[in-house]
Amino acid sequence: MTSSPYAQLKALAEPTSNWRAVFSWRRVRTVTIICALFVLLFSFGWNGSMWHLVARVFGVGLALLLVFGLFEQWPRRLPRWLARWALQVAAVGATVPLALFLAFLLSNAPGALPFWKTARLEGYMTFTFLGMLVAPWTALAALLRQREAKVEKQAIDFELERSEMARQALDARMRLLTAQAQPHFLFNTLANVQALVEGGSPRAPKLLQSLTGYLRAAVPRLDGSANTLGQELELVRAYLELMQMRMPDRLTFALHVGPGVHLLSCPPMTLLTLVENAVQHGIDPSEEGGRIDVHAELLEARRCRLRVVDTGVGLQASGGGLGTGLAALRERLLWAYGGSATLTLSEVTPHGVQATIEFSEKP
Repeated sequence: MTSSPYAQLKALAEPTSNWRAVFSWRRVRTVTIICALFVLLFSFGWNGSMWHLVARVFGVGLALLLVFGLFEQWPRRLPRWLARWALQVAAVGATVPLALFLAFLLSNAPGALPFWKTARLEGYMTFTFLGMLVAPWTALAALLRQREAKVEKQAIDFELERSEMARQALDARMRLLTAQAQPHFLFNTLANVQALVEGGSPRAPKLLQSLTGYLRAAVPRLDGSANTLGQELELVRAYLELMQMRMPDRLTFALHVGPGVHLLSCPPMTLLTLVENAVQHGIDPSEEGGRIDVHAELLEARRCRLRVVDTGVGLQASGGGLGTGLAALRERLLWAYGGSATLTLSEVTPHGVQATIEFSEKP
C-alpha cells in the first residue's frame, strides 16, 4: 500500500538504518579528496615520515566519517529541541581534536616526552584548527546535498504516484464509457427476440442463435480491457450478422480489411459504435434499407483509418446528430489518444453517411 505524502515527508527527517550508506562511494570519495589535499598541504616542510602524515590524516578522516554515520542513525529518537543535522555537525567538530590527540599520542616515540610538552604541540594545534575549520562545513554541505537528493527522490515518487492515479482514473472512465454503449443494444435485441417468439415466427431460433454468437464475441470485452482491431472486427461481423437476421431483406454488409491491422490496439467498441449508429440512424429509418461497408486500413507511421459507409437516410433525414453513441465515442478517443485521434462525418451521394476515425497506435 502506498504511504501518504505526509508520512513520506516525515520519513525525510527519520534516520536510516543502513550502514552501507555510511561508506557510500560519494562519501568515501569526498573524504579521500579532502585528506589528500591536507597531505599535500602539510607535505611542504614536513620533517617526519611521510607515511606517518598520510596515516594520521586519513585515520582522522576515517574517524570523522564513522562519527558522521553513527549520529546519522543513533540515537533513533532525539528531543524535539535537537535537530539531527546539528548533532552530526557538532559531533564531527568535537571529534576533530579528539581524533588528532589520539593520532599524535600513538605516533609518539617510545620513551619520548608527550607531544604536548614538545614543539609538536604547535603541529597539533595547526591540524586541529584547520580540521575544525573544514570538517564541520564539509559535514553541513554533505547534509544539504543529502537532503536535496531525498527531496528530489520524493518529488519523483510523488509524480509517479500522481501518474499512476491519473492512469487508474482514465481506465475507470474508459470502462464507464464502454459500459454505457452496450446495454441499449442488448435490450433492443432481446425485445425483438421476444416479439418473434410471441408471434411464433420461424426466424426466432436463428435470431437467438445469432445473438448468442454475438454475446460470445462481446462478453469477454465488456470490461473495457485491452482490445485489438482483430477482436473488434470479429465483434462487428457478429453484430452485423445479427442485424441481418432481424431485417434480412433490408440490410447487406461487407468488411474490407487491409493487411497488418488485426494486431493494432484500439479502445473497446470503437468500430462497433460506428456500425451501430449506421444501423440505427441510417438503415433502420430507411424503408428500402441499405448497405454497410466497413473499411480498416493501415496508413504510414502506424496510423490507422477506420471507415463505416452506409447507404441509409443520411445526416439530414436522421437529424444530423446520429445519437449519443458518437458523443461517447469522441470522449473515449480523447481519453485514449488525446488530440491525435479524429472522428469525422460526411454525406454520401446520393444518400448515406460516411464515418471516419483516424488514430496512431500507442508505442
